[in-house]
Amino acid sequence: MDSLAELILQSQKGDKNAREQLIEKNMGLVHHVARRFFGRGVEAEDLFQIGAIGLMKAIDRFDLQFSVKFSTYAVPMIAGEIKRFLRDDSMIKVSRSLKELAVRAGHEKERFCMQQGREPDIRELAEILGVEKEELVQALDSSAEVESLQRTLYQSEGDGFCLLDKMAGQAADIQEETLRKLLLERVLKELEPRERELIVLRFFYDKTQSQVAERLGMTQVQVSRMEKKVLLRMRGMIS
Repeated sequence: MDSLAELILQSQKGDKNAREQLIEKNMGLVHHVARRFFGRGVEAEDLFQIGAIGLMKAIDRFDLQFSVKFSTYAVPMIAGEIKRFLRDDSMIKVSRSLKELAVRAGHEKERFCMQQGREPDIRELAEILGVEKEELVQALDSSAEVESLQRTLYQSEGDGFCLLDKMAGQAADIQEETLRKLLLERVLKELEPRERELIVLRFFYDKTQSQVAERLGMTQVQVSRMEKKVLLRMRGMIS
C-alpha cells in the first residue's frame, strides 16, 4: 500500500493527523477546481473553504478498492460541493432560454461529431442552431458543469443517450455511482466514432450483432471481432 492510501486508511479510522496531512497535500487540487468558479459573485476564499469541505468528504468516502487515483474521485466531489453552495445560495441565475440553448447545443454537437468525426467550432455550432456566436458562448458558459452527466454521448433517430439516463439509480452511495459514470464517459470518449457507436448499440440499445452489422455496413463476423477488440481495450483503460 502506497503512502497516500495508508494516509486515507488511517484518516478513515479516525487519525486526525493523517487527515490533516491529506488536506494539506491536496489543497492544490481544491484551488485548481475553485478557480473554475471565479466571477460567480463569491469571494475566492469562500470558494476555497467550501471546496475543502468537498475534499474532506472525498477523503471520508473514498473506497481504496477503486482502481483510480484519489484525485479522479476528489475532483467531482470538490466541484459538487461548490456547485451546491452556489445553487443553494441562489448565486447562479441562468435564464430558461439560455439553459434550453445550452441543451440544444449539446445535442447538435454530438450529432455533428457522429456525422463528421470531429467537434464543431463555435461558428459552425452557432450556424446550425441559428443563433449569434455571442449568445451561444454565453449559454455554454452559464450552463457549464465541471463534469456533466447530462451530456449526450450518442444520438440515434431522435433518441439521445446520456450517462444519467442509463446509470442512474440503484447505488446506495451516490458518489460511488458518480465515479462510475465519469469513468464510463472517459472510456467512451477514447473510442473511435465507429467503435463508440458499436458499443452503444450493443450494450445500451440491446441490438444484436446482426442488427449492428446491418446498421454499420459490416458483416456479423466483423462486428463480433471488433466488439471483442474494443471491450478488451476498454477493460485495459479502467484497470
